[in-house]
Amino acid sequence: MLLAIDAGNTNVVFALVEGDEIRQRWRIATDPRRTGDEYAVWLFQLLEIAGLDRSVIDAVVIATVVPRALHNLEVLASKYFGQQPVIVGTPGVDLGMRIDLPAPEEVGADRIVNALAAHHLYGGDLVVVDFGTATTFDVVDFAGAYKGGIIAPGINLSLDALAAAAARLPKIVIEAPEQGQPVIGRTTVDAMHSGVYWGYIGLIEGLIGRIRAEVGRPAKVVATGGLALLFEKHTAIFDHVDGDLTIKGLALIHRRNTSS
Repeated sequence: MLLAIDAGNTNVVFALVEGDEIRQRWRIATDPRRTGDEYAVWLFQLLEIAGLDRSVIDAVVIATVVPRALHNLEVLASKYFGQQPVIVGTPGVDLGMRIDLPAPEEVGADRIVNALAAHHLYGGDLVVVDFGTATTFDVVDFAGAYKGGIIAPGINLSLDALAAAAARLPKIVIEAPEQGQPVIGRTTVDAMHSGVYWGYIGLIEGLIGRIRAEVGRPAKVVATGGLALLFEKHTAIFDHVDGDLTIKGLALIHRRNTSS
């Protein structure tokens, strides 16, 4: 069974993949100081709760946008599972995707993994929107080449900045408004909810409209990340919502680099 690890700026996601099925998913807060031994203790407990022995893991693939976290994840793979992991973005790892940029090494591993998975699963011209620490928009053409994208502040970063910079504004948790709820807030909290939520809907729809105009062809929109379902409730801009896109991409890359 494959252990797929996606180490982002906020969380590290661990998933067990068997064939085309994602059997388990776990996440832990990203901390570059966390050692391989600490990861192992945490992960072994979760495996036990799931009724699985650690010996079921016979392959590991890693993508990370946090370079300081990579060494400890490699230690986890080698020391506790006896595996040399496939690491996205390292020399010799075949991504199966042409990165049509002047400096391809600058693109985050998670963005390439998402783009690859979206092209494999949905085909055609694509815009992949990932709601993570940052909100990213990645463009893939019909031939499967990565063409570039857009990086915007993530919604939780925006909320934190708003509360930190304005002394009288409270910290809030974003949520989708009820159907028929007025856009004009009657309280400070309602006004903040409306500004952040509908502001993000406007950002998403506006940027995708500009991307489609620049591409010059219809482009499907694939959304992923924890907040994708939240925004899906009030926009028809997404053609597909796939919360497991990154894990599926990691499994594809692993298969490509280990199949004989």
